[in-house]
Amino acid sequence: MQNQVPTNIITGFLGVGKTTAILNLLKAKSDDENWAVLVNEFGEVGIDGAMMAEGGALIKEVPGGCMCCTAGVPMSVGINALLRQKPDRLIIEPTGLGHPKQVMKTLTSEQYENYIDLKATIALVDPRNLSDDRYLSNANFNDQLGVADVIIGNKIDQCSAEDIDVFNDWVTDQEPAKIFHKLVKNGALPLEILDIERRLATERSGTNHQQELHDHSDLEPVFELPPEKPFIRRENQGQGYFSCGWIVGAEHKFDFEQLFSMFSDLQAERVKAVVNTDKGCFAFNVANRVVSVNQMSLEGYESRIEVIDTELLPWEQLETILLRLCGLA
Repeated sequence: MQNQVPTNIITGFLGVGKTTAILNLLKAKSDDENWAVLVNEFGEVGIDGAMMAEGGALIKEVPGGCMCCTAGVPMSVGINALLRQKPDRLIIEPTGLGHPKQVMKTLTSEQYENYIDLKATIALVDPRNLSDDRYLSNANFNDQLGVADVIIGNKIDQCSAEDIDVFNDWVTDQEPAKIFHKLVKNGALPLEILDIERRLATERSGTNHQQELHDHSDLEPVFELPPEKPFIRRENQGQGYFSCGWIVGAEHKFDFEQLFSMFSDLQAERVKAVVNTDKGCFAFNVANRVVSVNQMSLEGYESRIEVIDTELLPWEQLETILLRLCGLA
């Protein structure tokens, strides 16, 4: 590899709109550029990768928690696989519960100094969360905003004038000052912010001095649906959050109206899904009790549903409802 790949970390807490923002960037990029995206999710079933499948990028998923844990091996495996395909740009989306400092350390270590040109780290924030103690007291929330060079206040169409004032005051008070900030809606990031240079070089981790891109092919594969099973469930927990995910065979179609109603009524912090329904394939996104839906052209793809909350929910009861909505119960 002759040239370093321009790379950005796009971070932000659960439900802030990272995936939508990346999809917008993929739509805005030049058609002759080949981009790669490494997606990390707290849940086990890999929803974001499915949502990005239509964006024309090379996608690699690291589900099941923070990818920088376990000595950073899952992250390195994903990055290496993407770099071998020689992309023009690499975007890394850590889980909303991840540790951005550790991701930055890995990307600036000797292992990647010949391969990656780390640009500005971009953090998305919902301005409403800057007045909510549940977020302000969360270490990951503060770390994500603290290490970012660029701050994007997203979802301003859902914010009050007071929320906007709080965001502007917060950005003004940051020391050192952020390089760039902007208020947007629907994750409409300006494409040019990807080329902003990062403010400070991150200290090398000093723990990995590999000079080659190794395979680590003996690692456990990404969670998948076995061919003999109509569905499968996987749970995860950590950092005060619980998740449960389901993968359902593509031959089983959900009732769209009933599924939408269930997601609207579900008392959970976060719900993400890409689902085959009787009306076609749709991506569902639930944050702050608001359900957004986008049609996808992924018929034949397995349905994937992930629910995340700070409380341990009755997964068995929820599973019974989901199976009934797709004719499996």
